[in-house]
Amino acid sequence: MKYSMKIFSGTAHPALTAEICRYLKVRKGKILLDRFSDGEIRCQILENVRGRDVYIVQPTCSPSNENIMEMLIMLDAFRRASVHTATAVIPYFGYARQDRKDRPRVAITAKLVADLLESAGADRVLTMDLHAAQIQGYFNVPVDNLYATPALIPHLKKNIGLKNPVVVSPDAGGVERARAFAKKLGCALAIGDKRRDAPNVAEVMNVIGDVRGCDAIIVDDMVDTAGTMTETADALIKRGALSVSACCVHPVLSGPALERLENSSLSNLIVCNTIPLSPEAAKMDKISVVSIAHLLGEAIKRICEDRSVTILFN
Repeated sequence: MKYSMKIFSGTAHPALTAEICRYLKVRKGKILLDRFSDGEIRCQILENVRGRDVYIVQPTCSPSNENIMEMLIMLDAFRRASVHTATAVIPYFGYARQDRKDRPRVAITAKLVADLLESAGADRVLTMDLHAAQIQGYFNVPVDNLYATPALIPHLKKNIGLKNPVVVSPDAGGVERARAFAKKLGCALAIGDKRRDAPNVAEVMNVIGDVRGCDAIIVDDMVDTAGTMTETADALIKRGALSVSACCVHPVLSGPALERLENSSLSNLIVCNTIPLSPEAAKMDKISVVSIAHLLGEAIKRICEDRSVTILFN
């Protein structure tokens, strides 16, 4: 089948783009991305894209500012090249944690990035496991927010021996995500009671629910410095859990994350390839990676053919 689509990649995660292209059986588009001597980004599209449906794959992970700016410049270049539509495929949507005014005189960066993407020329956004689902409402263009659950659960069932599983949300904000996960596994739900006094500093004070004699599975959208996750894992073991595994979509893994994971009560950490792992993280036996390229590829195919993507949420 021939598509009017063209898939292009930023510099953040070319390996994921290559996987998506293999799934769709299309060739990756040719684009030049380099830097002027002062660090400014230069972009030139190296083939004709007039009238095409263009999909630009770029997670806005670290270095976040560089990758966001690169995406904006690519969108501007494609708009000026007279594409039919330009879809920003952002497997990991950076700056999403600042999604509301929870303190005086703070920015709402999730809304700011949404405005920037639209101004640069994005006709649509395809992303995965937004930090908060309401971020979709910050856009005035269609947003498809896919979930990694259809990829994570089969891997969990096949590779992790769970005799009496219980799904654990590390905080109250992730209960909806964890409940959906527990429903698909057909098991109980527990909740960590977390206190956060500063960014990237959290303390798990209590666990709501019975985890004694269970194999616990912590479910979250991302693992950044791994403080919340390791605190939760230790709290679960203290309350009688037999083992603790974790499923997180976005492996940000910044700062002391790897050291914390290595010294924690966690047996396994399953993550998705929305963000490329560092060489150090890739060597860790505790971390396994599940590809979501087929989910993004199928979504791109269905969007291009004007078909529903609802089936991908099941």
